[in-house]
Amino acid sequence: MENWQAFISILTFISVIILVMTEWVNLTIAALLGALLLVFTNVMTLEDAVSYIGNSHGTLGLFFGVMVLVRAFEPTKIFEYLATQIVILAKGKGNRLLLGIVGITTPICAVLPNATTVMLLAPLIPPIAEEVGVNFVPLLILMVFVANSAGLLTIVGDPATFIVGDAINISFTDYLWRLSLGGAIAIIIIVAILPLLFRKIWKTKLENLEQLPHPQINHPRVLTIGGFIVAFVLVFFVAGEYLPVPVSPAAVALLGAALAMLLSHQSKIDTVNNILRDVDWSTLIFFMSIFVLIGGLEKTGVINSLSGLLAAILGKNIFIGSLSLVFFIGLLSSVVPNIPLVVAMVPLLKQYVVNVGLAPTEVLAQNFQGQFPPEVLPLFYAMMFGATLGGNGTLVGASANIVAAGIAEQHGRRISFKTFLHYGLPVMLLQLIGSALYMLFRFLL
Repeated sequence: MENWQAFISILTFISVIILVMTEWVNLTIAALLGALLLVFTNVMTLEDAVSYIGNSHGTLGLFFGVMVLVRAFEPTKIFEYLATQIVILAKGKGNRLLLGIVGITTPICAVLPNATTVMLLAPLIPPIAEEVGVNFVPLLILMVFVANSAGLLTIVGDPATFIVGDAINISFTDYLWRLSLGGAIAIIIIVAILPLLFRKIWKTKLENLEQLPHPQINHPRVLTIGGFIVAFVLVFFVAGEYLPVPVSPAAVALLGAALAMLLSHQSKIDTVNNILRDVDWSTLIFFMSIFVLIGGLEKTGVINSLSGLLAAILGKNIFIGSLSLVFFIGLLSSVVPNIPLVVAMVPLLKQYVVNVGLAPTEVLAQNFQGQFPPEVLPLFYAMMFGATLGGNGTLVGASANIVAAGIAEQHGRRISFKTFLHYGLPVMLLQLIGSALYMLFRFLL
């Protein structure tokens, strides 16, 4: 690698993260300028940049499809109606509302990607908060915490766990047996600190439920047909990749979006232009730019050099290495979105275990379908826990966080980096400690 190119890619990446953290520049603008700087300094060509974005087509397609799907049914007022029903079920009590958000989000995130779940459920939060009389930003942040944590319950619950699990060829059932309890512990930690973290909302109580607005569902026939479209999408999210001809979640989401737009257009409840205009383009552009920035680090050899550094520091000590990775990846994932982080870290970790002689060189092959040596698996499990739970630390740590921030802005409020950090830092640290203890007793002692 050219030293000056590596220097520029590192400096650009760090500068973007600093701009996002300090909020001197809008996070989308900061990431886009950073990506373009790599192109204009010839660290990578425009073709290279587009190819790195293309490598993440699944993530981008999934986000775009679900955004369109949710927006297409907004004129039916279904989100306002469901929000009122949730407040009534919680009997207007803040503590029940917080527990309800945990209870609703957890099982869905066990089978759907967490960012997808946030896209589906987050539109309910602003009207709920308005009816109870509280700020909806903490409720959105809680949903993100639960979504990120519950993603550890199954291998398909979080893109980061799926990417790592697929790299080491772990099956769905093996994941349940070995790692799901760690995800349950992460959820329990959130529930335990709810009264402290969201003290004001926990104590809130709506005295007169009769004063709640009772929105009526518009276009019930359209909504009924839309329900079949959503059911189709959810079923094929889970089952699509197990069909004789596999269908990816991104393809399913895009098909669902196209059907939803067709329904809205033909029923004249909305126009295609209005739906597409309201898509959260800033979130999509942010992710595309981050993928380019990570690609710059990979192309210039920075990531490969880090694998050698890892080998020099850890040697063959899996015990220290696994516990260190939980915290190292966790802290890194709090400032680097976890999807591109694990995409970059998986080959780094594979190269490390080969370099120190703990795994054969065959594991480096893209089409390797065999089993990894059992003694190195805790390293990859540690990366799963760190990447997923570290995403709870800051606003840019996980895709679900960025999605929630975009939805908040659409409803007239902004989730600042500082606000998210206030809630996220204690949650992340407690969960990383809990995960390290689980790793210690489950795999290392």
